Amino acid sequence: MAAPKKGRRSSGSQGRPGRALAVILIAIVALTGGMFVSGHTTPRLGIDLAGGTSFTLEAKNQPGKPNAINTDNMNTAVSIIERRVNGLGVSEAEVQTQGEKHIIVNIPKGTNAKQARQQVGTTAQLYFRPVTTTTSGQKTPDPSSTPSASGKGDDKGDDKGGKPSGTPSASSSSSASPSTQGRALSEGLKADKKPSETASPSNTPKPDPSKSPSGSAGQQELAKQFANLDCTKPAARAAAADKAANAKPSDPVLACSEKGDSKFVLGPSEVEGTDVDDASAVFESQNGAGWIVQLDFNGKGSKKFAKTTGELTTKQSPQNRFAIVLDGEVVSDPEVTQGAITGGRATISGGFTQQSSEDLANVLSYGALPLSFDIADETTVSAALGGEQLDAGLVAGAIGLALVVIYLVVYYRGLALVAMASLGVSAILTYTIMVLLGPGIGFALNLPAVCGAIVAIGITADSFIVYFERIRDEIREGRSLRPAVERGWPRARRTILVSDFVSFLAAAVLYIVTVGKVQGFAFTLGLTTLLDVAVVFLFTKPLMTILARRPFFGNGHSWSGLDPKRLGVTPPLRRRRPAAPGPADTKEA
Repeated sequence: MAAPKKGRRSSGSQGRPGRALAVILIAIVALTGGMFVSGHTTPRLGIDLAGGTSFTLEAKNQPGKPNAINTDNMNTAVSIIERRVNGLGVSEAEVQTQGEKHIIVNIPKGTNAKQARQQVGTTAQLYFRPVTTTTSGQKTPDPSSTPSASGKGDDKGDDKGGKPSGTPSASSSSSASPSTQGRALSEGLKADKKPSETASPSNTPKPDPSKSPSGSAGQQELAKQFANLDCTKPAARAAAADKAANAKPSDPVLACSEKGDSKFVLGPSEVEGTDVDDASAVFESQNGAGWIVQLDFNGKGSKKFAKTTGELTTKQSPQNRFAIVLDGEVVSDPEVTQGAITGGRATISGGFTQQSSEDLANVLSYGALPLSFDIADETTVSAALGGEQLDAGLVAGAIGLALVVIYLVVYYRGLALVAMASLGVSAILTYTIMVLLGPGIGFALNLPAVCGAIVAIGITADSFIVYFERIRDEIREGRSLRPAVERGWPRARRTILVSDFVSFLAAAVLYIVTVGKVQGFAFTLGLTTLLDVAVVFLFTKPLMTILARRPFFGNGHSWSGLDPKRLGVTPPLRRRRPAAPGPADTKEA
């Protein structure tokens, strides 16, 4: 029995093209379903399309700090400005560096432009203030029940109110080993206290009239305001932060925590942010402290900090805490439990994550940031103008798409249906992904991004043309359609991958080296290039395999775009077998 001839195995797409089409169909259904489930059915628009205000801030060195404009300081400034903008209740703002000394702040419509200008254009204020009273962030029902400055009655506010149950601690560090400061944590961790470190009732100092919310008409008014303050409401929290930020350092103030779960009465500032020389997040593995924040004070700040912590360590909670206040908002309130912190160095510990420790270090570093910012440019874009720009972009895209379709129909005839179907699949995938990226990563569709999507039409159509021409080349060599589809694919595949790789590389480089709106163009171009590869491999090629089995394309109909005659192919002549000799021929022979 003769052994079967070994032949080339058919590829998966040739044998089962329906599987690839099922994959792309499932992806479309999943993305479309996710879009409707998320409640977002339209892309998030950028400031140039939706309208809003754009500020350009220019960094300037402080006197005596000629080399302060660097990447670290600029990134720290960006994080602080983001906090300020978020304090305005803005959820779609963009804050990013541009070049070496500029920061771009884009705030969408619906935001008070005057208030935004004031927030982003002023220098941040960082203070260390002693805590007089603290409780949960909600409004106190009865002003008479306001906690007193002696700290009695605060346990309920600390443990059952909005304030986390963990109590931070603090100590000094004069060597390389970190000290034992702590920080309030949502996990409820609490730093251990030694009996000698906690003040006994006998030596508890009497309330200081200058720092207590009671004892005079002014302090009684402060106590009333404290009772009525509801930090759980963003508007009230923002108003309290604004008032505290504009208060004199020597005045007591009311303040809220970042999340609004606690409110404070804070005494006069003893240490300012400019007294901080450096702050950094460090992972400490020797004593199991984990992530900590190290602070270094300058000479003047070291003396003031030692004096303040020495006074706080003799008091009971919450008066043995100091609040780190940035722009009138408490970002941390560590507790001092181990005496005066001398030596100019301290650490804050208590169960930080890497992100939370870096965030606090950035806040502390900004107090010593030797930079100031001026508003170099302010641009306001109306929503109407943005709508006109979007309409113009969509019209341009429609015209470009129409020209591509006309060219495909005239030149490729029936194959144009394959190209248009592939373009439709690519458009659906691009749209759904852009919609989902809005709430997912904050992607905003701006005008350059729309331009990138329009350019992608040509890149996607180019991939189809490469494949169609390879098929037509195989037909010109005398092959029928089904072999031509399979033999032309490897060559077309290499060309498509190389072309798309170059486009994606250009988009990636453009995205990395540019900032602002140009990144939108690069991001969209890169995204559509990747989708082009997916569509060609999972839709265009399998669809051509199926159509090659249909008589309209397989037999080379004149309107299929694969007619051998139109391609200049002469059908191969078949040899005729010689006729068998007849009777007359036999006689003659």
